[in-house]
Amino acid sequence: MDPTYPQISIDVPPYLRVHKNGAVERLAGIHVVPPGIDPQTKVISKDITINPKTALTVRLYSPNNSTSRKLPLIIYFHGGAYIISSPSDPLYHNSLNKLVLEANIIAISVNYRLAPEHPLPTAYDDSWEALQWIASHAGENHEENHENLIKEKVDFNKVFLAGDSAGANIGHYMTLKLNVLNHLNFKVVGLIMVNPYFWGKEPIGVEISDYERRKMVDKWWEFVCPSDKGNDDPLINPFVEEAPDLEEVGVEKVLITVCEKDILRERGKLYHKKLVNSGWKGTAEFYETQEEDHVFHIFNPDCDKAKSLIKRIADFINEE
Repeated sequence: MDPTYPQISIDVPPYLRVHKNGAVERLAGIHVVPPGIDPQTKVISKDITINPKTALTVRLYSPNNSTSRKLPLIIYFHGGAYIISSPSDPLYHNSLNKLVLEANIIAISVNYRLAPEHPLPTAYDDSWEALQWIASHAGENHEENHENLIKEKVDFNKVFLAGDSAGANIGHYMTLKLNVLNHLNFKVVGLIMVNPYFWGKEPIGVEISDYERRKMVDKWWEFVCPSDKGNDDPLINPFVEEAPDLEEVGVEKVLITVCEKDILRERGKLYHKKLVNSGWKGTAEFYETQEEDHVFHIFNPDCDKAKSLIKRIADFINEE
């Protein structure tokens, strides 16, 4: 081996490698696209810095139309196992443009910091800080770092949290803290969880026979959040005794979507089952895409099933 080439200390396929000198080499989710006017959807986007000290930013999306009415807001948390990607990833940027056009909404995608450079719970802390900053726009005060478009165009009684994979996990945990924002005219009515990333030590359903993929998913969480609880840490397994009760989910309605070929689908199904059988007072909807795998709509956004999924999400947002 070439002695000048850094040796690999940790390999976390298919996302990244950590070399023995400490360097993190990401293998996916590394491309970026600037904000602006999307040529296909005409959706307008811009990046906003919330906290210069931590470099916490969001990407704001708005439809390019002249409507004077206020629009629903989606606060989006991207996926990537907490270790790759960002709102400026072309795949996520494209997906948000399509959703904003289909649903005629405002969207804000949170650029939380990634592990391993910023170990968990940093992603959750950043997401909560972004959510609080967005909620502060619902008040009468005009703070220095407020964004006028948010104050002027958002219907603060129609706010939704949404995310895919790890972002869906983050969305769930954000709903458990929403009572803190009750003093504001800011109502989060729904949660959209696309292929949520939950896990556990004891395999269920297809996880039992799909040993190779189960081993891969085991490694993701053990890398991101090493602890004595492992894959039964309450952050990754919301069904363990130490996790907050699902009846504390602080929204009126939830949409959970899964894919037939996704090894994580069993946890999405279990979340829906346990939520509707808990003391939670809301309405939980379930949507399954056949013959597709994890977050297929991000990688293949122009296929018919991806369009159907985006339409289903848009309908959920706009249903009365």
